[in-house]
Amino acid sequence: MIVSYVRVSSADQNTVRQLDALQAERTFIDHASGKDTARPRLEEMLAFVREGDTLRVHSMDRLARNLDDLRGIVRTLTGKGVRVEFAKENLAFTGEDNPMATLLLSVMGAFAEFERSLILERQREGIAAAKARGAYTGRKPALTPEQAHALRERAAAGEPKSALAKEFGISRETVYSYLRAVPAPAPR
Repeated sequence: MIVSYVRVSSADQNTVRQLDALQAERTFIDHASGKDTARPRLEEMLAFVREGDTLRVHSMDRLARNLDDLRGIVRTLTGKGVRVEFAKENLAFTGEDNPMATLLLSVMGAFAEFERSLILERQREGIAAAKARGAYTGRKPALTPEQAHALRERAAAGEPKSALAKEFGISRETVYSYLRAVPAPAPR
């Protein structure tokens, strides 16, 4: 069976460019960062593929942005007898690869990791420059100071965090962020 894996970093990015290059019987699409391997469709695809299958990916950086993760995923797949093909790089890996193939995987994977580092560095520089101009104030708080105070009081009184998250329309992690933050003085 021919399987494809597609990853875009956010929900509003288009998958068409990657899908056009990959003809497959089954496609797994993640809308997630490639910074790590904790991606639902990646995990689903890894569990789905069997010996004799071929996995097609548009490019190495779509599978992983970290050299160790890339090597690990390819090793896992080829260890199961799955052929891994990268369309953009025009490379394929079977587990019986020669030293040149292993070198190419390492070099191309290192470039993907380097590119991610550059993206993060440019992002940090852009935010710092915007802050210096006064144009960047960060994300708008999810709760008003009054709501945050009420959230803290109710959590301290023992109300379940999941119920508070649902009522305030925020995630549980955001609830915990507000509980960890130094509280502002109570509103009057």
